[in-house]
Amino acid sequence: MDSNSVSPMPELAPIAEFDKSPPSPPNEEVPMDDLPPPPATISQPEGKTKLQRTRSYDSEDTERGACEWCEYALVITLATVLLLGVSGLTVFWILYYREGFGWADDIPEKQFNLHPALMVAGFVTFSGFSVLLYRICRCLRRIYVKLLHAIFHALAMPCIVIGFLAVLDFHNKKGINNFYSLHSWIGLTAMGLFGLQYAVGFFSFLLLLICSKGTAGFRASLVPVHAAFGVLTFVLGVAACLTGLTEKALFTIGNETYASMSEESIVMNAIGVSIVGVAIVVLYTVRGTGGHRTRTVAAQHPS
Repeated sequence: MDSNSVSPMPELAPIAEFDKSPPSPPNEEVPMDDLPPPPATISQPEGKTKLQRTRSYDSEDTERGACEWCEYALVITLATVLLLGVSGLTVFWILYYREGFGWADDIPEKQFNLHPALMVAGFVTFSGFSVLLYRICRCLRRIYVKLLHAIFHALAMPCIVIGFLAVLDFHNKKGINNFYSLHSWIGLTAMGLFGLQYAVGFFSFLLLLICSKGTAGFRASLVPVHAAFGVLTFVLGVAACLTGLTEKALFTIGNETYASMSEESIVMNAIGVSIVGVAIVVLYTVRGTGGHRTRTVAAQHPS
């Protein structure tokens, strides 16, 4: 064959028709290490406390409008004036019409005069301020509010005790029976609840703070009970003061003089009306305290 001649092209194989079927998966399995990890689920770590979203004073304050702030300031001011005014009016009545105070055997009536003044100061003024603190002291930390609450109750305690001892000793000196009237029954009930409230509150909300995390659930469940009995104690103290004031007016002034609306009768009625006003304003101010002063409560750790 001549070297300069061109060899013919080799015959090409027929082009295969395009296969439209997808390729079959490989028989061998893909290792798990090559697969992407599953989506991570956000779970709360064990031992963490679950927080409940509740209303707080901070959120409530930010939601207040101008009219609500004016109402709040007006009510708090009125409550403060009435709480201080009722004790001042009682002291004025005793000094001007009842010859003042004393603790002497020759003038037992002056010893009795300690009873209404101290009971009004303890059950109405100091107890009223103690109840109002949870609505007044919004800018303070809660522990400081608790301390002020305990201090005002501590100021009320000696007033109530000395006032009770004064009338008890007066009755014994004059030969008058003790604990026979409705006033005395209401007063004893109020005194018992007051002492129980102070003991439970001091132990639960101050001493148990040493182990705050472990006792959070117990203290949170005790808050509405303590608040309800606190309001009940305040109402019973007001009722005791009103019934005692009526007894004093009838026994000391006399039915005829009291019915003639003398100056002393008007002053005593003004004291009673002031006490009723204190009760209305305080109860209006602390209405729904369990919902207003709620805080974020930590649930107990799972055991």
